[in-house]
Amino acid sequence: MNFGADPQHAVPVRDVVNRLKEYLKKLPAVWVEGQLAEVKDRPGSQVIFATFRDLHTDVSVSTAATRSVLGADAQFLVEGDRVLLLLQPEIWPRRGELQLRVLAIKPVGIGELLARLEALKQTLAAEGLFDAAKKQALPFLPTKIGLICGRASAAMHDVVVNAKLRWPLVQFEIREVAVQGDSAVKEVATALKELDGLTDVAVIVIARGGGSLEDLLPFSDEGLIRLVFKLQTPIVSAIGHEQDTPLLDFVADLRASTPTDAARKVVPSLVEEKDLITNLIYRMQREVYSIIRDEQAGLFELQRSLLQLHPKTRLLTDQKEITNQRYLLRSNLKELIAAANSQIAGFSATIKALSPQGTLERGYAIVRSKDGKLVTKVPKPETELLVRVAQGEFAARSGEQANS
Repeated sequence: MNFGADPQHAVPVRDVVNRLKEYLKKLPAVWVEGQLAEVKDRPGSQVIFATFRDLHTDVSVSTAATRSVLGADAQFLVEGDRVLLLLQPEIWPRRGELQLRVLAIKPVGIGELLARLEALKQTLAAEGLFDAAKKQALPFLPTKIGLICGRASAAMHDVVVNAKLRWPLVQFEIREVAVQGDSAVKEVATALKELDGLTDVAVIVIARGGGSLEDLLPFSDEGLIRLVFKLQTPIVSAIGHEQDTPLLDFVADLRASTPTDAARKVVPSLVEEKDLITNLIYRMQREVYSIIRDEQAGLFELQRSLLQLHPKTRLLTDQKEITNQRYLLRSNLKELIAAANSQIAGFSATIKALSPQGTLERGYAIVRSKDGKLVTKVPKPETELLVRVAQGEFAARSGEQANS
């Protein structure tokens, strides 16, 4: 087969279109998530045309849906809604245009949206985009505040008016953008990049009033969240009311419950700062007076100490101390000598009582044999003995043993 392989085998346009048509029929239908835009539903028409746009980029495709296929589900083809479409690619032979035919539609409900947002939140948190350690501190008094808000919105009025009430000289660099709908993410992201590139903008506030979950979806866009995380300028999120928590709140360096709350958190109050300075001056004066009183009391104490350190005072004191120490020394020596004498007398009596001589003086005798060995039992008769008594020693001879 040399179908269109060279000029000699050129084929008609209709053959190319028919081949593409047959090829596309073999492709499976796929479910696609996106947002409906430019829905064209003419009265009496059986075909509804719509542009189906990607949620995070400008990519879009043309779709066609027939009422006979969708039935009652055709009501879900509403411009601006986020839906799931089962799409089958096909080509229209007459004009050779690629078209995606809608076989089924499924609206993305609130519950499903919340589940998807929660899953995205967990993913971004696991990557560290929400870590408190990575958040930047806001400057105490910003030179200029970048403000991203809706066009002529109440949020812009709340931030600007309340900030100027707190600090009249505060300056703003304002970017009015779409804060809901198809173009919101792109316009907010562009404004963020512009303000982050201005060196005199010290902090950026993103503000918007309350709204439904769908209205606030742009501020949970993954691409926008990742952009905010990379910016060098501190970001304050002031989206919706207290109960609204788009993902922007978690990645921002500071979350404000409302646009008015953002004004309070971004700039200090001139009145409060003046009161603080007044109180600090008063406290400083009190501290100074307290230090002076303490130093005066210290001087008086030093004067008394100097009098006590005068040579004559020290001499009299030392003389008295020497006299007392001499008396104590003599008393202690007498007590020690008396105690020592008493102890010596006791030791002498004990030694005398326990000595062999003391035993002999009590009438005992020491008997030895002629060779000097102690006699501890009755010797044989006629054994020569030496007997030692208290006053000397004499010889003796053993006699007969007495009958017991």
